[in-house]
Amino acid sequence: MTLTAVLAEDETLLRQFLKKKLEKLWPELTVVGEADDGKSAAELIGTLRPTVAFLDIRMPEMTGLEVATSIAETSPDTHVVFVTAYHEYAVAAFERGAVDYLLKPLQEDRLATTIERLKEHIDSDDRDAPTLPDNMAQIISQLKRDMRGGAGGAVAVEQLRWIKASLGNTLKLIDVKDVLFFNSDEKYTRVVTTTEEALIRKPLRELLDELDMNQFWQIHRGTIVNVSAISGVTRDFRGDATVKVKGHAEQLKVSRPFSHLFKQM
Repeated sequence: MTLTAVLAEDETLLRQFLKKKLEKLWPELTVVGEADDGKSAAELIGTLRPTVAFLDIRMPEMTGLEVATSIAETSPDTHVVFVTAYHEYAVAAFERGAVDYLLKPLQEDRLATTIERLKEHIDSDDRDAPTLPDNMAQIISQLKRDMRGGAGGAVAVEQLRWIKASLGNTLKLIDVKDVLFFNSDEKYTRVVTTTEEALIRKPLRELLDELDMNQFWQIHRGTIVNVSAISGVTRDFRGDATVKVKGHAEQLKVSRPFSHLFKQM
């Protein structure tokens, strides 16, 4: 089995240091790609499908957390290790679920421990086990909120109450609680209620920061659903889930990283 890695870190010296230490401690591993921003990292990993991805949490374009969510669909067999200089609560979250984490400044002995954990994970006979933890969506959502507060702790983010949307020549205010689901593409986010639809330019990742995570669940990279609007969940022969919503014929696909939300359904 060929072992490969992608290193995503916007600090060039640190990325070079990590590469050098990996060559020393894990010579069987080949670094096949490097990126200094999250968007490039996601594209590289999706194309190269490496065995391991080392992701800095704070990067331009996309955070390491957002990259992890993205590659769960494009490269589900890639094992993720986060690299962070961030606060203790992030470390605690990773200890509860992620494959592993490395704290900056990087220490050789800690990297050696991570390598051993990765080897065990890669050699595991349980091929059905997801590389990313079941609760990664919640970890990401919470950490994004916490990271907005800086090292001193989280700052309360005012939750979104109204959606401002243009319907023809009219500016419409849509009460968030009336929204059945949000669905996005590259340029617009679709806002769907029982009586109307509208397009807004606010991207899904910004909505996630402003919505009540207990009321609105992300179920796909491009979909957020109002929990109270869910009327049922069906599964196909592969176990993939589809959400039905009240008052609307459209059915919403649940992607693998978010399937744990419906395990009991």
